[in-house]
Amino acid sequence: MSSASLPDQSTKRSDSFWAFWAIFAAFGTYFCMYGFRKPFTAAEYDGAMVGSIDFKTIVVSIQVLGYMLSKFVGIKIISEMPPQRRAVALIGLILSAEAALALFGILPRPWNAVGLFFNGLCLGMVFGLVLGFLEGRRLTEALVAGLCTSFILADGVTKSVGSWLLTNGVSEDWMPFTAGLIFLLPLCLCVTMLTKIPGPSEQDVAARSARDAMSPHDRWSLFSRYALGLSILVAIYLLITIIRSIRADFAAELWGDLGQEAVPSTFTRSEMWVALGVLFVNGLSIFVRNNRLAFFLSLGICAVGFIILAVALVGQQSQSIGAFQFMVLVGFGLYLPYVAIHTTVFERLLAMTRERGNLGFLMYLADAFGYLGYVVIMFSRNLFVGRENFLDFFTSFCWVALGTSLLALFVASIYFANHGRQPATSSAIAERV
Repeated sequence: MSSASLPDQSTKRSDSFWAFWAIFAAFGTYFCMYGFRKPFTAAEYDGAMVGSIDFKTIVVSIQVLGYMLSKFVGIKIISEMPPQRRAVALIGLILSAEAALALFGILPRPWNAVGLFFNGLCLGMVFGLVLGFLEGRRLTEALVAGLCTSFILADGVTKSVGSWLLTNGVSEDWMPFTAGLIFLLPLCLCVTMLTKIPGPSEQDVAARSARDAMSPHDRWSLFSRYALGLSILVAIYLLITIIRSIRADFAAELWGDLGQEAVPSTFTRSEMWVALGVLFVNGLSIFVRNNRLAFFLSLGICAVGFIILAVALVGQQSQSIGAFQFMVLVGFGLYLPYVAIHTTVFERLLAMTRERGNLGFLMYLADAFGYLGYVVIMFSRNLFVGRENFLDFFTSFCWVALGTSLLALFVASIYFANHGRQPATSSAIAERV
């Protein structure tokens, strides 16, 4: 039975049950998706070069290129996707991504990199499909925080799986395909669980607004009405995505430059602490019922994240904190605003304005430009930065990004204070819920 056709769950026990069910299903689905996307980054491909560019930079960039194009396509597909087709689309995309990893193992280097392009192209729309099962509910922040925690934790765990396969004799080119096979069955089980989640109740719709599929006219109408404010939020998200992706894809190099060898368990331990902190802070937003207050609090959480990032950079440059503390603080400072935008900023923006739309459209608008910026950095970095200077490159970019983002957050707050007011009739409905 599809989520859209299930009856309303009116008792508190049912609400709690389905909340835990939804978190587990969404967490599991996206966690397992990482098993098809990230294990290849655990390999270093030492000595493999394409011209003057190392092979790892090539494959990471090409996969991100496919992932980015998928985000642009997803602006249309995800925002228009009917609920009853989400599960079939999820399974189809995952199987296609696994087939692309087989291509990575079959073709010789460097031509096998094309397999990772198609892998990224398939996986880029998975998040939006999972998100569609969770949005527009009074508990959406907690549900999406659980979903986002999956990609914080899964990033480290799936790298550990990749490293483990390499140490057990699987070749660097076949390791990604083998890792995907490990995660295939649990992913299918979690997708089945997603299809059993009831749709939003009447109280959910009253509190957060209905989330309808969007036509091209709907998308343009929503964006043009808040063009400046949305553009600022997308710019902030772009900067966060760039830093977050560099930290994730080149974690081994960063740990090395910090003077500590990254064994498989290192990735998992550092990301586990980051995930716990981010889940706790962003999940608290469900207790703020006033949508306008919650929206501005979420912008405040973003600012706190950037301040924590600044503390980590000062601590590392003054050598007052160690490598592990630095990586955890940087991760916490980055993922606080990154997850807040996923869980609360856009969700409460739709709720407080009562505009026709869905979270998938706004997230894919932000994600598309976020990954476009990351692709530009990936290709330009190799032109002027030597691999031995990677930590300096990373910290310098962090300083520029956090200063720009704090200023942009201030401007966005002023903009939405004047443009994000909820209509009087809808406000009255929401306050009664």
